Amino acid sequence: MRQAAHNPARDPAEGPVGPPCQDTEPRRGRPRSAAVERAILDAVVELLETGETLDGLSIERIARTAGVGKATIYRRWSGKEELFVDVLRDMEPADPAVSGTAGLDDLRIMLESMRTRSLAQRSSALLHNVFVQMKKHPRLWTEYQSTVLGPRRAAMLAAVQRAVDAGELRGDLDVELMNDLFLGPMLVRTVHRPEAPLPEDLADRIIAALLQGLAPRSPKGQVTAVEPTTAPV
Repeated sequence: MRQAAHNPARDPAEGPVGPPCQDTEPRRGRPRSAAVERAILDAVVELLETGETLDGLSIERIARTAGVGKATIYRRWSGKEELFVDVLRDMEPADPAVSGTAGLDDLRIMLESMRTRSLAQRSSALLHNVFVQMKKHPRLWTEYQSTVLGPRRAAMLAAVQRAVDAGELRGDLDVELMNDLFLGPMLVRTVHRPEAPLPEDLADRIIAALLQGLAPRSPKGQVTAVEPTTAPV
C-alpha cells in the first residue's frame, strides 16, 4: 500500500477548517469534484496516521478534518466503512508491469513487488493501522481480498502456468500448489515473522530453492530420492 499524499484542498460546505475547495454537485452527467473527494480521502488518512481506529472515527469528525459538510460525504458514501474501502483502494500501489508472456521472469517481478510492499508495511505506522482495521472488520477484509489480493493471486497463477507451458516448471504438479510454494516464504515473513529479514535477493533465493529442490544431493550432484515416512497409526 502506498500512503495517500495529503492534499490541502478543502470544500467550503459547512466546514470551518482549511482553505475553501469548490464542491461541484453531481449534476446530470457532470463528474463529481475530484478535489473534494481527494480532501475527504486525505482526511481519513490523516486521522488514521494518529492511530485512530475505524470504530473511533465518525463522519462528523472526518468532515471537520476535511473542511466539508457531512452531507458532502453522504452524497458520495453511505457510511464510513464504504468510505474506508475507497481509502484502501486509493492507498494501494499499482501492481508492477510484467510482460504477460514470460513465466519465471514475471513471477520474480511479482515476488519483488510483494517484498517491497512488506517493507513499507513494516516501516509505516499508518499502513500497520490500516491492516489492523481491516482484520477487525470482516467486510473490509473481504473487499480487500476480492479487489486486491484476488487479482494478484490470479496474475501469479497465470505466471506459474506460463512457466509450466515454457518448460521452466514441471507440468505434473498442481499449479495452485506451486504458486503457494512461491508465495509462502514472503507471506511468512510478512505476517508470521515480521522481524525476519527481507533481503533484496529474497525473490531470487525463493525461486532458486524451489527449482533446485530441497532433497539432498549425492556426491555426483544428483538429487537423492527420499521416500516420505509414514507415521504409525
